[in-house]
Order: sequence, then C-alpha cells, then structure tokens
Amino acid sequence: MKSTHSFPGRTTSSRRNAALANGFTLMELLIVISIILILMLVAIPTAGKIRKHANELSAQKSLQTIQEAQSMYESTYPTSGYACTLQALAGDPASGPPSATAAQVINGELATGIKSGYIFNITNCTKVNINNTERITSYMATAVPATPGKTGDRGFCLDSGGAMKADPAGGTNCTVMVQ
Repeated sequence: MKSTHSFPGRTTSSRRNAALANGFTLMELLIVISIILILMLVAIPTAGKIRKHANELSAQKSLQTIQEAQSMYESTYPTSGYACTLQALAGDPASGPPSATAAQVINGELATGIKSGYIFNITNCTKVNINNTERITSYMATAVPATPGKTGDRGFCLDSGGAMKADPAGGTNCTVMVQ
C-alpha cells in the first residue's frame, strides 16, 4: 500500500503557492537591494559635502576663537603683544598659573594645530623692538584643509585686524572676503 501525504482540498500547485507566500522571491530581493544601492549612491556624496561644509564652519569659528584668545593675550601680556604660536595661547592649568608661554586661553585640541579636518597655524608675526624687548604687533592665523577636497575645499586666513578671507584653492593665498 502506497502512502501519500496529501492535504484535503489542496492541489499540488496550491501547495507550492502557499510555500512561496511565506518568503520573498529572488527577484524581489534583487529589486530591494538595487533600490538600497541607488539610495546609498545618492546619499554618500551628499554626506561628504555636508561634512566638508561643517569642517569649514568649524575652521572659521576656530579662527575667531584664536582672534579672541589673541586679544586676551595682548591685554594680559602687553609687553609681549600677540602670541606667535598656538602653544603660547594654550597651556595646561594643572601645570601652574598662566604665563606668556602658556596663557591657557585656548583648549588643548586647538593648540595641537589640528581640528575638524583643518590645520591651524599662526604666521607672519611682525615684531618691533621697544626698550630692548621684542613685541609682536601683528599676526596671521591660518586654517587649511588637512586633505584638500576631502576635509574641506577652502583655506582661511584671519589677520590681527579681524578680517577673515578665504583661499578657494585650499591654501593660504587668501583673497576672497568671507561673509
């Protein structure tokens, strides 16, 4: 006697359809994966542009922070004038009171010279000799992308007068005023 498993009222084709209704077909899965890939291709370049823009804004704000720190430094140490290094504006409060070589007016991250994909520096310091003491009367603070085109597109410069300009090529040849 032959034993067959059958379901009452169901034919072979209806059993096959019931099994397929419980999962996705290969074609459906491929379509979903294709849609996800297309969305990723659209979103990834946009995310990169947003990150570059955020880095550029952070660089501008960091240069303004350096300018404020320079103003505080100059009023605290009038015989020195401005600081010509980021390290002079920084300093660890645990190492003692502020001094002309470690004023403790900027945070440690900015003092390293690298923040949010930009490299910061203080350059073009103008020194004058007053009563046998060198006094720095002007400076240029710069911020350039660590990887131009990836971490930022423009370089920024801020002079001791507070004028911020940009270099569209990502360097320190700043000629375009920043609004």
